[in-house]
Amino acid sequence: MYRNFIKRLIDITAACFGLLVLSLVLFVVTLALTVANNGKPFFFQRRPGKNGKIFRIVKFKTMTDAKDAEGQLLPDAERLTSIGSFVRKTSLDEIPQLINVLKGDMSLIGPRPLLPEYLALYSPEQARRHEVRPGITGWAQVNGRNAVSWEDKFKMDVWYVDHLNLSLDLRILLLTVQKVFKSEGINAEGQATTERFKGNQIL
Repeated sequence: MYRNFIKRLIDITAACFGLLVLSLVLFVVTLALTVANNGKPFFFQRRPGKNGKIFRIVKFKTMTDAKDAEGQLLPDAERLTSIGSFVRKTSLDEIPQLINVLKGDMSLIGPRPLLPEYLALYSPEQARRHEVRPGITGWAQVNGRNAVSWEDKFKMDVWYVDHLNLSLDLRILLLTVQKVFKSEGINAEGQATTERFKGNQIL
């Protein structure tokens, strides 16, 4: 009952409350990023949700679109603005995803939605991460976030799918608050975000 009904009810209630309480923060961050990113405060991208269904995720845009002389985007670390770095460090970039939660694309807690091109690279076991709605935070995020390997991250995602319950979600929520205050695991070593998943050959 929790997985199919109560969890969704909690998501809707919490998302509405969160957007209301954080409305001033949303306004200030939107204004600051509008200036820093030449009028583009938000970032939209296609992501696979439950059962692999594609949706458009919305986040605050923490990097500019700066390109090199050949028209190629500069490395992530070079495009990350100072305000963007702060927004990412404090996880404020995740707040707009509450809109995705309200729409039913996401849950507050679940495996993080990755890129559509990864779908063809998952093993059958790894693909099980899509049996539930993706989340703003999840078991892998409170156990290393971007600092853990893809193999470990996917194992934790599937473990969550198999053990999903209210007690676990509350535990993840509390650990997320702790991680945000400590700013742990935001970046992979030597990178602004994390390396791309290239398939099971790198696992």
